[in-house]
Amino acid sequence: MSTRLIRTTLVGVTAIAAASSALLTAPATPAAAVTGTPRPAHTATQAAMDAAVEAGVPGVVAEVRDTHGGWKGTSGVADRTTQEPRGNGDRFRAGSVTKTLVAIVMLQLQAEGRVDLDATVDHYLPGLVQGNGHDGTKITVRQLMNHTSGIFNFTEDATFAKKVLGIDFLQTRYDDWTPRQVIALALQNPPQFEPGTSWKYSNTNYLLIGLIIEKLTGRPYAQEIARRVTGPLGMRATYFPGTDPHVPAPTRHYSTFTEDPGKIYDVTELNPSWAWAAGEMITNASDLNRLYAALLGGRLLRPAQLAQMTATVSTEGNLARQRYGLGLIEYETTCGVKVWGHSGGIHGSSTQSFGTKDGRHMITLNFNGDWVGGGKNVVSAEFC
Repeated sequence: MSTRLIRTTLVGVTAIAAASSALLTAPATPAAAVTGTPRPAHTATQAAMDAAVEAGVPGVVAEVRDTHGGWKGTSGVADRTTQEPRGNGDRFRAGSVTKTLVAIVMLQLQAEGRVDLDATVDHYLPGLVQGNGHDGTKITVRQLMNHTSGIFNFTEDATFAKKVLGIDFLQTRYDDWTPRQVIALALQNPPQFEPGTSWKYSNTNYLLIGLIIEKLTGRPYAQEIARRVTGPLGMRATYFPGTDPHVPAPTRHYSTFTEDPGKIYDVTELNPSWAWAAGEMITNASDLNRLYAALLGGRLLRPAQLAQMTATVSTEGNLARQRYGLGLIEYETTCGVKVWGHSGGIHGSSTQSFGTKDGRHMITLNFNGDWVGGGKNVVSAEFC
């Protein structure tokens, strides 16, 4: 995963980089810790985590859930100042993993007959998607969900990128954004392609889906997720912070600037309102394993809706070894095993949560640094 990709999308497939005010100079040293005795597969997983720390990631936490029970591993530090190691219950920003939960709610609404995924965006949000070649009367809700809409990705807008992804982040990190403000920035740019003719990840798609959920239910999208998904599953570590800039201790999130190379900054505190339904969620590894095990195991969606979620489109030319469904990624590991889930990236945090299609073998991991890739290497180590 390149630094450029890390900086330009909140993709859950890639991560956004940015920076914060306090320059920290303490080295990130490996500090491996494992709960229980790892089976051979987990030994390889732990080795991949340690390798990420050796490559520069401050710390890694991972949790595996399979038919043999569970395994938890850590490496490196949660805090580069205190050198406190990463812990198994650490909460973190999960970025675009948020999209899976948003998609689940939409598919539940479809099963209830409250939304038609093949209706146009304009049908639900009249007049919102217009201008510079964008036309909401020609884009379907389903195309939003699988990123074939062609709508411009707001994280690639020059104004947004300067304020939020570059060194100006140091002055703007606490700014409030509304979804409609962010969408308006995106629509100042031309479409990426004609709807349905190609694939390109766009965070703008999921801001629009969040607005549709609110229009249909009369409730905040995050409240609807809590009512339908996180509450029933007992995901007690998971929440949607809104404008709250904090992440629960002890884990800190770290990033670098291309404008200030070689320096590592603490970017833990930020107002994630700009990410909203595209990636504001805070959670932990245990909760995400519980989520995807329930989803893939058929406990959150009816069979018809789960089949739609796992009906993928090609991402050729954009994402290696991956196909995209409705808020869900099919990833082919280095040994050819196909797993399902999502990745998430936001300032200083990179998350992977993947499992077998039946949900019986899951891994979730988080890096608390966004300038070094390799999260998929850990996933492949677990399944290969």
